[in-house]
Amino acid sequence: MAVDSLLSSPLGPPACENDAEALQFIEEMTRNADLVQEKVLAEILSRNATTEYLQRFKLNGATDRETYKSRVPVVNYEDLQPEIQRIANGDRSAILSAHPISEFLTSSGTSAGERKLMPTIKEELDRRQKLYSLLMPVMNLYVPGLNKGKGLYFLFVKSETKTPGGLLARPVLTSYYKSEHFKTRPYDPYNVYTSPNEAILCADSFQSMYTQMLCGLYEREQVLRLGAVFASGLIRAIRFLQLNWPQLAHDIRTGSLNPKVSDPSVRDCMTRIMKPDPELADFVTNQCSTDNWEGIITKIWPNTKYLDVIVTGAMAQYIPTLEYYSGGLPMACTMYASSECYFGLNLNPMCKPSEVSYTIMPNMAYFEFLPHEPNSSGLTRDSPPRLVDLVDVELGKEYELVITTYAGLCRYRVGDILRVTGFHNSAPQFHFVRRKNVLLSIDSDKTDESELQKAVEDASQLLRGFNTSVVEYTSYADTKTIPGHYVIYWELLVKESANSPSNEVLEQCCLAMEESLNSVYRQGRVADNSIGPLEIRVVKSGTFEELMDYAITRGASINQYKVPRCVSFTPIMELLDARVVSAHFSPSLPHWTPERRR
Repeated sequence: MAVDSLLSSPLGPPACENDAEALQFIEEMTRNADLVQEKVLAEILSRNATTEYLQRFKLNGATDRETYKSRVPVVNYEDLQPEIQRIANGDRSAILSAHPISEFLTSSGTSAGERKLMPTIKEELDRRQKLYSLLMPVMNLYVPGLNKGKGLYFLFVKSETKTPGGLLARPVLTSYYKSEHFKTRPYDPYNVYTSPNEAILCADSFQSMYTQMLCGLYEREQVLRLGAVFASGLIRAIRFLQLNWPQLAHDIRTGSLNPKVSDPSVRDCMTRIMKPDPELADFVTNQCSTDNWEGIITKIWPNTKYLDVIVTGAMAQYIPTLEYYSGGLPMACTMYASSECYFGLNLNPMCKPSEVSYTIMPNMAYFEFLPHEPNSSGLTRDSPPRLVDLVDVELGKEYELVITTYAGLCRYRVGDILRVTGFHNSAPQFHFVRRKNVLLSIDSDKTDESELQKAVEDASQLLRGFNTSVVEYTSYADTKTIPGHYVIYWELLVKESANSPSNEVLEQCCLAMEESLNSVYRQGRVADNSIGPLEIRVVKSGTFEELMDYAITRGASINQYKVPRCVSFTPIMELLDARVVSAHFSPSLPHWTPERRR
């Protein structure tokens, strides 16, 4: 029930007093977006005035936008890498931030094949927690009664390591789940999970998934929403149920836990949850033993009102699969965040995935926007960049996001391309278009054109002994398999047909490509089981000529035609697949360890 005395929010009637405060905060921040931005930048510059980085640019205590923009350059990760490496190696002086760097958050984006290290400070957890606290008050405007049940969320920690200087380096969500903010969060009837903390915090992905699924089955009638961070994660959970339902049903029938779950804290907490339930075991068996899994989510969790997953950007490729498994449930994308900074939230979370727009919260960081021209880098020596402030972006235009954070990133290019779709009060709303330069992505991996080129070059070395070379190639992310996997189409020039490379050699080429790809990809293959074995499909000689002919018939210029290094257009896929002469998969896992390559 809405609180009658709290009907003042323009967003809608709040469900309770806490929600009223959250909605009022959103209104205040977005009404005064420019003033908030001015204040945020002044705070950041005054507190970090004595840092080595800012002192280089001789701001002399200035905290205004004009001085800052005229003196401090726009940078990318490689520009800051020397400073970040010094911090990682143990230099505790005020290099980027006047506040001590508490840990590094590892980005899913990579530099030289390794995850980027994003410095952070302790108070950033408070800022992230503040954004999290706004999500359910907005959702409650659209979906009533969420305090009457629970959320089945598949949440996982990933491996962490230490830098040479002793600072932790781990993904932002692992940092959050291991923080007291999450572990000792106050009870909130609108935000109760079926998964106990012990299951979420278990480092073994099988044990964690198994026990989270088991808890979700036991409480299937209380589940009102299902979620994971990314769409790919929720699909993996359904695939896990497909593969493991017999053992899960056995555990429910007997009230005993699978011996493969060996983590003592997980076993201890599960003994308090589990009890023999033959009726539920029969139900799980009946539902899961059929070949038709269409609508399986609503069959097993009949009260589910929506799926809470990111389905924007590269995750949009999973929408048809989720619609199939869920029977067409709404998909809510609630927030927009990265390792560098949390940015904003979706004020209309029940909209169609194609219409998702995020409202930037101006208290999170200082935001600038670099107008994005698709065929230019955005920055040239001849024309210095003209960056636009948050409230000055124009409807319909695309921009690259540039941030200045409390943790010491100054005018940092995040690499996200956003399109302005509207405004809430004076704060703009953005549709996430894509990550800049990313060709292939299955889960949190991001492979760009240069990485793919290098991987093809490394693998093609194995063909030299057979007097064979790769004439042309392209790729696509195949998400019809679970987990999804990279498919690389190769056209080969075989100079001696009697000495052509065997299936075993081409399988080794698959593995060589995987070994060449970045650490996020290899972690997905080895530790997270979120990416399947890479596949090379060899196509007939002349296939890429046909591809060019097809493009020209559709209006491409023969003089400017370039082979696309990634394809997704159905007719092109059909043309390629019709000309496949052999397919080969990576025969084993590539090398990966949590430690960074030196």
